[in-house]
Parts: sequence; C-alpha cells; structure tokens
Amino acid sequence: MEPDTSPRSVTPGRQRWDVGLVVGRPRTAELLAAALRHIPGITEAQASPVTGGVLVRHDARLRATDIGRIIRRAVTRVAEETVGTGRTPTPVPTADRGLVVRPVLAVGGGVAAGAALLRGPALSRQLVAAGGVAVATAVVLRKAWRRTADAAQTAAGPGSARHPLLEIAGPHRRRLYRAAALSVACQAAEMALGTFLGWTGLVLIKGEAAPLALLGLTTASAQLWGLAGLVAAACAAVAGLSYASNLQWRRLGQDIEHDWRGRTYRHVQHLDLGQLEGERTSRVAGTLTNDVGQLGAFFAGPANDMLQLGTSLALLVPAFLLLAPQIAWIAFLPIPVIAWLSLRHQDKAAADYATTGERRAGLGSQVINSLEAGATVKSFCTEDYEAERVDKLSEAVQESSRQTDRSTIHHAETIRACTTASMAGTLLIGGRSVLNGTLRFEVFSPLIGLPQMLLMRMSRLGGIADQYQRTLASYDRIQRLRELPVEADGGDGTLDPAEVRGEIVLDGVTFAYPGRPATLENLSLTIPAGRVTALVGATGSGKTTIARLLMRFQDAEAGRVLLDGQDVRDLRRHDLRHSIGFVAQDPFLFDGSIADNIRYGSFGASDEAVVQASTMAEAHPFIATLPDGYDTLIGERGAALSGGQRQRIALARAILKNSPVVILDEATSAVDNETEAAIQRTLRSFAADRTMVVIAHRLSTVRHADRIYVMDKGGVVAEQGTHDELLAQHGLYASLWQLQAGELAA
Repeated sequence: MEPDTSPRSVTPGRQRWDVGLVVGRPRTAELLAAALRHIPGITEAQASPVTGGVLVRHDARLRATDIGRIIRRAVTRVAEETVGTGRTPTPVPTADRGLVVRPVLAVGGGVAAGAALLRGPALSRQLVAAGGVAVATAVVLRKAWRRTADAAQTAAGPGSARHPLLEIAGPHRRRLYRAAALSVACQAAEMALGTFLGWTGLVLIKGEAAPLALLGLTTASAQLWGLAGLVAAACAAVAGLSYASNLQWRRLGQDIEHDWRGRTYRHVQHLDLGQLEGERTSRVAGTLTNDVGQLGAFFAGPANDMLQLGTSLALLVPAFLLLAPQIAWIAFLPIPVIAWLSLRHQDKAAADYATTGERRAGLGSQVINSLEAGATVKSFCTEDYEAERVDKLSEAVQESSRQTDRSTIHHAETIRACTTASMAGTLLIGGRSVLNGTLRFEVFSPLIGLPQMLLMRMSRLGGIADQYQRTLASYDRIQRLRELPVEADGGDGTLDPAEVRGEIVLDGVTFAYPGRPATLENLSLTIPAGRVTALVGATGSGKTTIARLLMRFQDAEAGRVLLDGQDVRDLRRHDLRHSIGFVAQDPFLFDGSIADNIRYGSFGASDEAVVQASTMAEAHPFIATLPDGYDTLIGERGAALSGGQRQRIALARAILKNSPVVILDEATSAVDNETEAAIQRTLRSFAADRTMVVIAHRLSTVRHADRIYVMDKGGVVAEQGTHDELLAQHGLYASLWQLQAGELAA
C-alpha cells in the first residue's frame, strides 16, 4: 500500500507536500530528506516530523509532475527501508521536454552513502584534529594556571592555596558569583541572538528554517514573525543582562578596591616606625593608590571579558562538535596557539612591568622631593639641574614603557592574524563541505556568525593577559607591603594615664640604628617625676633617641627603659603613648583648619579648651588676626604658616592632650626670643605636677629646668645638674653657654 502522500503547494522550483509517513518519526524524516537531496535536479529538501511537511526545491526546468513522481517514489522507498520489506530499491526515472535527468543514486543508496560518510576516514581525521586542538588547549591553559597560582602562592606565603584572583575577591565572592552568573547568561543570550539572526537569513534564502518547523511554524511568514519576536526578546535579554552584569562587575571592583585599600592602609598605620621610615613614601602611596586601584579595575572590566570568553568556548565547542564536526578543528585551531602566545607574553611582560614600575617609583620620588625642596632649589639656583634630573628619569621610564608597548602590540596583532586566518579557513572548509553535501546549509548558515563573536573576544585576549599580569604584579607589591611587621602591642601590663607619676629611668641602655655605630651605649640616668628635666648636647649625642625609646618608636637592644618602675616593653603601646605628649622638632600639621590640627588626637575637646590650649602655647594672638580665625585652612604640612607658628600649634596640640609626661624636642627652636620667653612662662605653669622632658640646643630654653643632662658623643652623660651648678663646673655646659650667650661663667 502506497504511503499517505499529497501536495500542499506547487510553484515553479518549489513544492510542499504532506507526508504522513514522517509524522512522529524524526529518523524517517531525516532519511527522506537525505534521499531527496542526493537526487540530481533537487537542490534542497527538508522534512518535518512534527507537521509531516516536506519542502523540496528543484531546478525550475523540471516539470512539477516529474518532481511529484520522484517524491512519491522516494517516500515509497523510504517506507520499504524503514519497515524492512526486503525489496531492492530501483532508480527513479525522470524526464521532461528533451531534458533527461539520470539519477545516480537511488533512495536506499543515498541513505547508505550518507551513513558511510559519517563513518568515513575524512571525518574521522577531522574529529581527531579537533581532539588534538582541545588537548593542546587544555595542556597550555593548565600550565598557565599552575604557573600563576605558584607565583601568587610564593608572594602570599606558604599558607595560601587559592588562586590570586580568589584571594583578591576575598569576602566579596558572593557578588563575584552573581556577576559571573549574569555574564554567562548574557553571553548565552548573545549567542541565541546570533542563532536567530542566522535562521532569519535561512528563511529569506530558502523559505524555511527547519528548527522553527519543529515548533509548528511551517510557513515563511509565520517563521519570520516568530523570529522577529525571538530577536526582540533576545535583544531585550542581552541589554538587560549586560546592564546588570556590568553594574555588578563595577560594584565588585569598587568593593575590592575599597576593602583592600582600607585593610592595607590600616596595616601600614600599624607598621613599626623603623619599617615605615625605611620605605619610600611615594612607593607606599603608589601601592595604596595605583596598585590597589588596579585590583578593582581588573574585576570591573577584564575579568568580565575573560569570563565571557570562557563561556563562548564552553557553548560553541560542543555546538560545533555536534552540528558541524567537519569544521570544528579549523574554527578552534587558534585557541592553543593564542593561549601559548599569551603565556609567553606574560613571562616577558612580568620583567618589563617590574622594570617600568621601579623607574616610575624613582621618577615619582624625585618629583616629590624636588617640589618639597622648592626653597632649597631656588636658593641654590638649581632649577635647570633638577629639570634635567627629572628629564633623564622620565626618558628611562619612556624607554621602558616603549619596550613594554612594543611587546604588547606585537602580541595583540599576532592574535588578530591568527583569528582572521581561522575565520577565513572556517568559511573555506565549511563552504566546501556544503557544496559536496557533507554539511547541510541550514546547519552551517547559523554557525557562520557565531565564531565571529568568539574571535572578537579572542582579539581582546592580549589586553586581558596584559591587565591580568598587571594585576598579579600589583597584588605581589601589595602583599610585600602587607608582609612588613607591625608593631607588637607590648606586654599585658596596664597603664592608667590618671595614675602615672612620670618617673623615667634608663638602666644600662644600649641602642644603635641599623648600619650605624651605637648611639647610646650603657646609658643610665633618672628623670624624676613631676619635674622639668632638660637634655642638651651636641648633635648626634642621642637626645632624640632617648625620646624615641620612651615612646617605643624603637626598642633598646640592651638595658631597660622604665616608667614608674615598669619596663615600657611590658606595657601596651597605646596606653604608654596616651600617657606621653610629644612635640617633635619638625612638627607635622595636616591639611585642614587650625582648630582641627590643635584638636587632633583629642577630637572631643570643646572650642573653649582649644582656645585655652592655644593661649598657653602663645598661638592665640596670631590666630585671632587671621580672617577665618581657628577655621583657617593651612594647606599641606601647614605650608601657609611660618615655622614658629607651626611649632606653637603643635605645642597647643600637646597641651590639649594634657598627658602626665610631656616631651618637647626643640619645640621652641623656630620662635623669636620674646615668644620663647612667653612660652617658657606658660610651660612653667603647665609643667606643674607633671614630668616634662625638654630637648634643646638653645640653652636659654632650659636654664630654669630642675635638672639638666649634658650629652656627649657616643650617648654618654658628660655632666648633670642645674644651670648654676653646671656653670660652676666650667665644663662642657659652661663652654656652650659662653658660645650662645656671650657670658662667662661666674
């Protein structure tokens, strides 16, 4: 019995038939379409197992009746093949108006030939080539992953086992996972959009897209309307997902930058002062700004690109292997090549970036030093000399940057050449497969545009690798800074500032700065509580070092420093420093108002207390003359004030702190004699019932001290006593007094 077969529409060069045999039988529909496509004169054939529709395109010179007979005969042959009747297929004769078409393949023969092709050696070789590409890619990427992980683990220490990117993300991994999920969904939507556009072209060229026929859209008009809806939905999904994913990545980058800067800066603030002073300020500042910013910038941009590239590979590779295995190997051949080139580029870029970073740090340090030393430069007329120094350093940075840029651009252009060659090869080999019938045009057509999305992302791989290397270098510098030791908090001893009497004892103290002779050697002295004690002597005799040891900016190598009988190393640093007011020889003022600088460290002090402290420090008279008074902004390091004004504000800050122990390190060296006399009168009242240590070169500052220690080279006490007692000894102090005051000792 002949299968149920009837024509639906017949036009020149195209016929649609309803074939009940293929309904619900995908394999039978595929066999029928394959058999029809191998008949000369028929250019295209499609069969839908959902609707039972069969579309046949043919040479317009063939008569419609002959095509009808061919279709019926093909359906009969396929029915016999599928039900196993055992009949031998025979050729289907066709002819019209003098044009003789001799079919060279019968239906069964065409199906057998197609099956043989799938098992043929050509496709096997292509699949082996695709497998080789996949293995090569996996080997190169695995090697790259291990090398970067090993480098990061070396920088982070033996306790870290995670990849540096996971270490950088830290507590923000949930936001990272959300951003990653949105990026994957966005990339899938983009690929779906590319597929829908490919189907649209297929409908316009051939009148039907087979996948849409499976959805019940059988006419060209219905398929175009359906595709219009799908394209609109895909565009909306891409726009929405792209917005959401980019927003998440940017927020992630901002969170990482804020978190790492906060934690690193907090670590820097707790560094041992000797470690902090040994580092270039510009280098530390560059780490806290540029390097931390690089971590956030990588996650805000290149990390998203890297994930989208991985998603494209994860979706496209299986699609090509399933739908078009003949061209999979050529489409993805550049992947291992590009991965290897990127890894090689990273090795070279690491050294280039390290050299460039060092030269930039040197240039930045020189610029800052030259600007801060503006008065010195101008006084010595060395403006041109400083400009030449900066020019030389800038040329070194420029040459290093050019070398890095050449390497980076060469890498990017090599990748571009590889991707372009792959695209051309895909079109050539895929086109040949379509022409010789081993690859269906409706399969190849949507796939043509999809690799371009991957290749476009691959062209960014050089930039991604470049930013990735920069991020690892920045991460390494940040980790080195975070590895510097912080100050130990001290022992378990407690110290209440309200109960501190202020007796200070140095018991056999020895101390030397790294790489220098001993500044103090077996020094012993006592500073009584509630008295004013002065330390005078030559430069380098250890006066300021004693103050630093008491504040625990450094610790003694031998001996003990005692406060009220307790070793300062047994006390918590913060308790100790809360009990001591300190005014340095070169006091630091912050960029802000005068009131803010006086209130620094005593942030809850009232305005009345600020005015009272500044009055005691003889700062109120000049502050009152300023247009904005205590709200006057003084600029960086108090640049808008004179040296004496800066010292008086710093002194007011120490007075406001109201500590039981006060150390003045040349606190009146930059004031005039009249102001010094006024400050001394104020300090005598301020020093009541508190321990005051005055370090000075000007002996007039300490002549009224209760005890004076005269320090000599090597950190030894040459003389001690009151002013009058020391003058009576006619020793070192008397000589210094004569030099400064022009008076002979009585």
